[in-house]
Amino acid sequence: MADTTADTKKQDRAAAKLAKQIGAFAREHGGAEGQLAHIGQAGTRIVLVGADGGWGDLVAPSYAVAEKAAEKAGLTLHEEFDGDFAARVKTGPYEWSRMAGIQLGGTANPAA
Repeated sequence: MADTTADTKKQDRAAAKLAKQIGAFAREHGGAEGQLAHIGQAGTRIVLVGADGGWGDLVAPSYAVAEKAAEKAGLTLHEEFDGDFAARVKTGPYEWSRMAGIQLGGTANPAA
């Protein structure tokens, strides 16, 4: 039973840390909404879209931790990253070069 308690505490700590990061993002972007997406063994991606169109993501070790973090942060979750939600995202030159620019003959990404 000690393993279960230790696992629960670890998950609670992970959720609390993610909730702080979600809160910081929301404060920086005038509020935020999100969507949870399974990414296999890596865990669950928490996609964040700010009220100002800024966006980002975090990765939680599991769907349960992601849900708990979103709840702690008061994040409104969308079931899907559908057209209406996606339309709120504002992209700039960097995103265009990363997502499509290279394929369309744009400049290569700068070396990291």
